[in-house]
Amino acid sequence: MKYAFIQQHSREFCIPRLCQALGVARSSYYEWLERQSNYRQREQRQALLDTQVAAAFQSKKGCYGAWRLCKLLAKDGRHYNRKTIANSLKRQGLVAKAARKFKATTHSRHQLPVSPNLLEQNFTATAPNQKWVGDITYLWTDEGWLYLAVIIDLFSRQVIGWAMDQRMTADLVCDALQMALWKRKHPKGVIVHSDRGSQYCSHAYQQLIQQHQLHGSMSAKGNCYDNACAESFFHSLKVECIHGERFATRDAMKQTVFEYIETDYNRNRLHSTLGYLSPLDFEAQFLTS
Repeated sequence: MKYAFIQQHSREFCIPRLCQALGVARSSYYEWLERQSNYRQREQRQALLDTQVAAAFQSKKGCYGAWRLCKLLAKDGRHYNRKTIANSLKRQGLVAKAARKFKATTHSRHQLPVSPNLLEQNFTATAPNQKWVGDITYLWTDEGWLYLAVIIDLFSRQVIGWAMDQRMTADLVCDALQMALWKRKHPKGVIVHSDRGSQYCSHAYQQLIQQHQLHGSMSAKGNCYDNACAESFFHSLKVECIHGERFATRDAMKQTVFEYIETDYNRNRLHSTLGYLSPLDFEAQFLTS
């Protein structure tokens, strides 16, 4: 191409003579030169964007889609719209981990007393310590199952209590509730919701509810949607942290779950329901407003 030839030899010969020899208008050559410069700048910006998006995507273990990556990058002062992020992901062949379904674990076929459903799928709260939800899930290791019980504050979705054990007993859920009570300085009158599992209906757990003047609440029989927020947390844990990994020991699993809850989830995970803030940042914003 004539323009490229002129650019290639512009240090050997003056541009006006090159243009004259090739029958090219100087203005046309300079317009082409400006377009080339703009194209290179676009390529550089795109390369920088792709690097930033890939780094953010990998930092979240491939679990964030375009919306969350957009908010994550904005926290560092790098503002892009969702479509730009989505195009970068597509260009690089980066696809967020897909959702998977997980089975319920608790046993609700028993003759123990059941609390009424005070929550009734109203998962909103206007302040901390109004509504807590609890649930149990199981995690596989080469040594066998490890059971995890959690307590979540619905105001900020923060995991405020948790416990792990190789057996799914009443002690497991009691330990999680005890941690939540200690962490929240023993508030009174909190609605504490769970499913109808025998662990939550046990005398030990119900005694703990009454002792600390809490209000027990339980889902309708067989209705997982009544405890959707706890199910959502377990989904995030397994997709973002557990799925695709192999754990040789229960201790290795415990360490991974601990780091996910206390570092990744509570401190850094962005929630769409919280305006793309982490649970701790959302509570801090509330307390300082």
